[in-house]
Amino acid sequence: MRHKEYPEQGDLAVCTVVKVADFGAFVKLDEYGEKDGLIHISEVASGWIKYIRDHVKEGQKIVCKVLDVAPSHDRIDLSLKDVNAHQRREKIQQWKNEQKAEKWFGFVAEHIEVNIDKLYDVIGDKLLEEFGSLYAAFEEAAIKGPDALTGACISREYADAITKVAKENVKIGRVNITGYIDLTCPLPDGIAVIKKALNAAGKIDIPDVEVDITYTGAPRYMIKVVAPDYKKAENALRKVAETAIKVVEGTEGAGKFYRQLSEAT
Repeated sequence: MRHKEYPEQGDLAVCTVVKVADFGAFVKLDEYGEKDGLIHISEVASGWIKYIRDHVKEGQKIVCKVLDVAPSHDRIDLSLKDVNAHQRREKIQQWKNEQKAEKWFGFVAEHIEVNIDKLYDVIGDKLLEEFGSLYAAFEEAAIKGPDALTGACISREYADAITKVAKENVKIGRVNITGYIDLTCPLPDGIAVIKKALNAAGKIDIPDVEVDITYTGAPRYMIKVVAPDYKKAENALRKVAETAIKVVEGTEGAGKFYRQLSEAT
């Protein structure tokens, strides 16, 4: 596992509390080779602190903001109070993801029979520069395949190996949303028109998106969309609905889209 030398001022760092004193808490920075850091009592929490152990305890995993770094004195000053709950959750998740990615990187080294340190030397920095983290590189490989890596000057052999490990281990998050459309057509062949509209909507090809249209009771149909994120899901939902409505409106019919069922009442 490779560790950065020192954090930069303003960075968030995952730390483990190793000792608590009356004047502050001593910690180890997990991402930086367990370098020592200090949280002065004034940076533990806002306001007056009666008992410091009410806020930090030995063995506790915390997220701190880096206030100052002095490598020549081997000193890192930290703040616990400057990190809000959202930042803490996000940083801990990023740290856990990167731990997983480092383990997967080891799988890649085993798969192509290369020493892991050599693999870091050859492609580690390239992946970090291109994707920002090892986890992000594996995630891109799982979603888009090896071509996502060869564009970052990663050889095909390494790209294929990373993709194989990524597809076996990365769980890609998906979101599910639903919407509704009312379709009517007064023509004698109105049922055929509506079927044509539904077929046109269902055949829309949107990358990484799954669409399912089901009948819920005249004149209503439910559209279910599964996509990588909400923005893409919402855009796909509206595109499918608009396609169906356009077909029926083109043959003297009518259509209406409802994002929520409550809008139709």
